[in-house]
Amino acid sequence: MSGAVNELELPEIITLNEYGGDFTSYLEAVYAIFKRDFIDSSPRYEGKRLALKKHPYIEGKEYTFYHFTHDGDIETDRLPNLRRLERMPFPRPLIDNSTHPYLKVWRNKRGNKERILIYHEAEAYLVVLEDRGDYILPWTAYLVEYSNRQKKLIVEYEAYIKAKTAQGN
Repeated sequence: MSGAVNELELPEIITLNEYGGDFTSYLEAVYAIFKRDFIDSSPRYEGKRLALKKHPYIEGKEYTFYHFTHDGDIETDRLPNLRRLERMPFPRPLIDNSTHPYLKVWRNKRGNKERILIYHEAEAYLVVLEDRGDYILPWTAYLVEYSNRQKKLIVEYEAYIKAKTAQGN
C-alpha cells in the first residue's frame, strides 16, 4: 500500500503456558521484565526521567507494576489480568519509540492530570503516562479489548491532532 507507515514491531508476549501454568513463577518472570525495563535502567520520555509510583507496595512489588498488570475499579480489589501480564514486554519499547510514525501519541486531561497516551493500533495496546512537570510517571498500560473503546481513542487522537494543527504547533 503506497504511503503506508511500517508498523512498529513489538516483542513477543510472555504467556502463562510458558511457565506450565505456575502463576507464581509466571508473575515473577513478568516482574523481572518490569524490573529490567523500569527499575534497573533509566527510562526517559522526551528527555524527562520516568519515575515510578512505588507505594503502596503490593505483594512486594511497586504500585506501578500492579497498575500495569492488574485491573479493577477498586484499588484494593484489583485482580491479575492475563492480557496485561502477557504484554509486559510492550510498554518500554512503546515509550522508547514514541516518535515512531506508526504510533499515535497525544495528550489529554483527566481531571487536573495531564496524561500522555501512546497507542499501538494494530496491537490495540495503550500506554498511559502522567506528566508531573519535572518527571513522567508511567501510569498504566493495557490491551484495549473493545472496538468501541478503540474507536474512541482514534477519535480523541484525531481531535488532538486537528486542534494542534489549527494552533500551528
